Amino acid sequence: MRSESNKVFSQELLSPNQLVQTDKAKKLNYHPKISIIIPVYQEEKILPFVLKNYNQSLLRKYLAELIVSDGGSSDNSVEIARNFAHKVVVHQESRRQTIAEGRNRGAEIARGDLLVFINADTVPSDIEKFLSYILNWHLNAKDEIALAVKVRGSPGEEIWKDRLFYFFHNNYVRLLNFVGIGMGRGECQVVRKEAFWRVGGYKPEITAGEDFDLYKRLRKIGKIRFVDEVCVYESPRRFRKYGYFRILVRWLLNGLSVMFLKKSYSSDWEPVR
Repeated sequence: MRSESNKVFSQELLSPNQLVQTDKAKKLNYHPKISIIIPVYQEEKILPFVLKNYNQSLLRKYLAELIVSDGGSSDNSVEIARNFAHKVVVHQESRRQTIAEGRNRGAEIARGDLLVFINADTVPSDIEKFLSYILNWHLNAKDEIALAVKVRGSPGEEIWKDRLFYFFHNNYVRLLNFVGIGMGRGECQVVRKEAFWRVGGYKPEITAGEDFDLYKRLRKIGKIRFVDEVCVYESPRRFRKYGYFRILVRWLLNGLSVMFLKKSYSSDWEPVR
C-alpha cells in the first residue's frame, strides 16, 4: 500500500498533486523485469556520479527501471535524481524515515519482478555484467529467491585495512547463507518481488540491521545465493569517520538485537556525507 506521506514523480498517474513525469519516465516504452531502488538522503555531492552509471541504453537492454527513494533531503538530491531516474518518491513528513522505510517506498512503486536495493554510495563494479548476471539468474534460478552480493571498497580509496575487512566479511556472509541463517549486506540486496512482499518487506521500525533481518526472514521461505561472479563497490566514508572497531561493535550489537529481540540496538543510524 502506498503511503500518503510520500510524493511520487513517475510515469504512473497517482493523483494530480502527486505526479510529475520525469523525462526518462516518458521514454520508458518497455515493461521492466528489474527495478533498481536507490534510497537517498542529502546525497547531492555523489548522486550525479552514481546515477550516471545507469545509462538508459543499458537499462533498456536489460529491461530495468531506475527508482530513487528520497528520505526528505533539503539539498538538491531530488532535482538531481529527476534527471536520471524513471521514478522518484519523496518522503514528506518532518520526522526522518529509516532506510528500511525508504526501500519499501521504492518497492511499492516498482514494476519489475526483481528488486535490486543498492545504496547511494554504492555502484556495481561492472554495470552491464551485473545486470546481465542478475537477469539471467532471475529467469533461470527459480529455486532461489535472493542474492547476497560481494562488496568491495571503491577503487582508488581502498587501503590494506579495507581489503582485509572485505575478505573476512564477504566470507562471513557466505558462511551465514551456507549454514542457513541468511545474510546480505544492505549495500546491495537482490530479491524476487513476490518473496519480498511475502515476508512483509523491510521492517520500517528497524533503524540498523534491517538488511540482516530481511534476509533472515527470506531464508525461512527459500534459498539465498552468495554471488562471487559480480561485486559492488562502496564508499569507505563511514569506516574513515568512525573506524572499523566502532562500526563492527555496532553491527554486532544490532545483529544480536535483531536476531533475539527483533529490534535494533541503535536508536538512530547517523548519515555520513
